Amino acid sequence: EFRALVSISNPGGPHARSTKHGVHRGMSSVTIPPPACMLRPLEAPFRYLFGPGPSNVPPRVLAAGGRPIIGHMHSEMFGIMNDIKKGIQYAFQTSNNMTLAMSGSGHTAMECALFNIVEPGESVLVAINGIWGERVAEIAERMGAKVHTLVKTPGGHFTNAEIEQALAKHKPVLFFLTHGESSAGLVHPVDGVGDTCHKYNCLLLVDSVASLGAAPLLMDQQNIDILYTGSQKALNAPPGTAPISFSERACHKMFNRKTKPVSYLLDMTHLSNYWGNDGKPERTYHHTGPVSGFFALRESLAILAETGLENSWKHHTEVAEYFWKGLEDLGLKLFIKDKDLRLPSVTTIAIPEGYNWKELLAYIMKHHRIEFAGGLGPSVGMLLRIGLMGYNCNKANAAMALAALEDALKQLTNCTKK
Repeated sequence: EFRALVSISNPGGPHARSTKHGVHRGMSSVTIPPPACMLRPLEAPFRYLFGPGPSNVPPRVLAAGGRPIIGHMHSEMFGIMNDIKKGIQYAFQTSNNMTLAMSGSGHTAMECALFNIVEPGESVLVAINGIWGERVAEIAERMGAKVHTLVKTPGGHFTNAEIEQALAKHKPVLFFLTHGESSAGLVHPVDGVGDTCHKYNCLLLVDSVASLGAAPLLMDQQNIDILYTGSQKALNAPPGTAPISFSERACHKMFNRKTKPVSYLLDMTHLSNYWGNDGKPERTYHHTGPVSGFFALRESLAILAETGLENSWKHHTEVAEYFWKGLEDLGLKLFIKDKDLRLPSVTTIAIPEGYNWKELLAYIMKHHRIEFAGGLGPSVGMLLRIGLMGYNCNKANAAMALAALEDALKQLTNCTKK
């Protein structure tokens, strides 16, 4: 009440002083100077991004992202979002109405799926054969789920019989499986898993961040309930958007919760309206979507549609097989022995005997401006990862990667393995 009286009597506020010339607001002296780095132009080097992602972005997608922005609630923006939805439905091979793109990386979609489907105390089963299963298990545990795991070392995969046995034992509401395990270079079989999950009244959640567009995946035909991916891999958009889709079965679970999702930002009750998926005549403000990111994502989905999914899968396989042969000709060992289980977009190589993998990567970056990567999570120290996906997926780039590896192996022969 006192503050209200002060502001009425002194419209400049409690820190203002009145003079005959008017009201002057008090101002502290600026003590932090402008940082020198911000007074220089932005510099970002060109590099060949042949790691597990992000990959180099084609000029057409860069140009789309550089177009003048429009308001996130403009009708034209809603039209672009509708295009994105249709592009995702094609990429995922789904007719699901509840299809959209998250405002964030693949982790955002991962959390969106868990936060909306699972309630505290419910049982979740997670297949762990690399880092992404580990992440999902941790997120589910943090939100109060009862987490059960199926665990294999990086490069291992699970049979449908093993999955069914765990489903029967733990009776989870959700089973998580990584289709493209980029930390190991493995593409996991999905056929029959959805049917098995539904037999036990369980939903199937699949991560396809590293595999979408590079390896066959059919959401509706394979009975996947929730599927998500990222923009920055074979889709070749900048990082920061993440397509996701929910089946009708998943929507029934999601929209009949007893408790609200732990995240307001990722609450599908609001996001379904923002994306025009809830049947309501008007979309209301929820958050400010990444307008430029959506421009770029739309263009990347348009390129995939023009190319054709089957052509994209075939092209990634052909380039991968060319690259695998070149690696074997150099005397290197592929980490995934079974050719049918190798991820076409991210190839993994066993660290060659007698070499320090960190020095190999540093040499290739310094002398060839090429990014490769080491292992991630449980695969650290076990392998090297080389990604040739989307715009980067061609035999010329594969040959460049092979030449860089050959040079590094010759120059670093005296390194000791760590």
